Amino acid sequence: MSRTEQAHRYSETEEQQALRGAVADVAAKYGSGYWLEKARANERTIELWAEAGALGYLGANIPEEYGGGGGGIAELAIVCEELAAAGCPLLMIVVSPAIAGTIIARSGTDEQKTAWLPGLAEGTAKLAFAITEPDAGTNSHNLATVARRDNGGWILNGRKTYISGVDESDAVLVVGRTDDEQTGKLRPALFIVPRDTPGFDWKPIEMDVIAPEEQFACFFDDVELPAEALVGGDVAGLDQLFAGLNPERITIAAYANGIARYALEKAVAYANERQVWDVPIGAHQGVSHPLAEAAIQVELARLVTSKAAALHDAGEARAAGEAANMAKLASADAALLTLDRAIQAHGGNGLASEYDLAAYWGVLRVARIAPVSREMILNYVAQHTLGLPRSY
Repeated sequence: MSRTEQAHRYSETEEQQALRGAVADVAAKYGSGYWLEKARANERTIELWAEAGALGYLGANIPEEYGGGGGGIAELAIVCEELAAAGCPLLMIVVSPAIAGTIIARSGTDEQKTAWLPGLAEGTAKLAFAITEPDAGTNSHNLATVARRDNGGWILNGRKTYISGVDESDAVLVVGRTDDEQTGKLRPALFIVPRDTPGFDWKPIEMDVIAPEEQFACFFDDVELPAEALVGGDVAGLDQLFAGLNPERITIAAYANGIARYALEKAVAYANERQVWDVPIGAHQGVSHPLAEAAIQVELARLVTSKAAALHDAGEARAAGEAANMAKLASADAALLTLDRAIQAHGGNGLASEYDLAAYWGVLRVARIAPVSREMILNYVAQHTLGLPRSY
């Protein structure tokens, strides 16, 4: 490989650059004022979601035969990042097209693909994703949501917690377990549960996080589902679940990277304009160096996010898993550092609503916890990258 070819590995294609610019143009029409107004009023970002969907951006990773852009997670991560960089982070991109769209495109039956992928691609349909349980936490092997066969269909029982956007979704992609007829043991399985299915109930969880998307506790009490609700049909299993986990980590990293860029841009503009001792405060190293360090951390996080997306789209599952975990941790840490330093550069103004900064702290802090905790990522890297003994 020539040096030129090596260099191009770290740059985007012309198509990706064009996508980035086009999404940025749309996002600029809305901006932080729109997003914060919706978040503070407990309203949804319906207008931005609809426009992004109509322009094909939400379906960037959906196969062309189902109305999508035919790209990969790299393209969807660009969409996610550019919206966030304009102050409009959309968490449901991570949930609906990234997780659910990838799982159904890779593992769904032909009927499931036809039923869901076109709507996911154009933004007219949404799927929530339910894996977390009150008593399982990070231990997905301890899930207690179970489906049993009944008259050719399924009966689903269990609970889920901290599930994003149930109220604005058409259905929920639920991770449960079923009996394996060969081993007699429970194995993972995913079910599409329409929001209005009898026996399925949900209630909002009160949060001190400002965001347009709400979190919900979900309850499944003898929920009757048809056979076709099982994603992938009879071949359902662990592969279906894992298909959505790396895209989730990669797009949440892109989400954090975008907010970091938003905060850094505002800090730089303020540091160039604000004068206290006859020169802009950005001329002082006490202001400029913390922002420069933050810029370096953000760029490193963006690089590993791009690497993770490229590995995922190339089908390198194991390498993508390592990079996606690293990207998620690095991006959350870099974004929180950047936001904190942007606030500090503003002084007291950084906490004022007028400057549209502090309100993003909550949604970024969540990125250190979900979809997988920082500690579990470190466990993963210690074990799988460094070869150290398993610690849990």
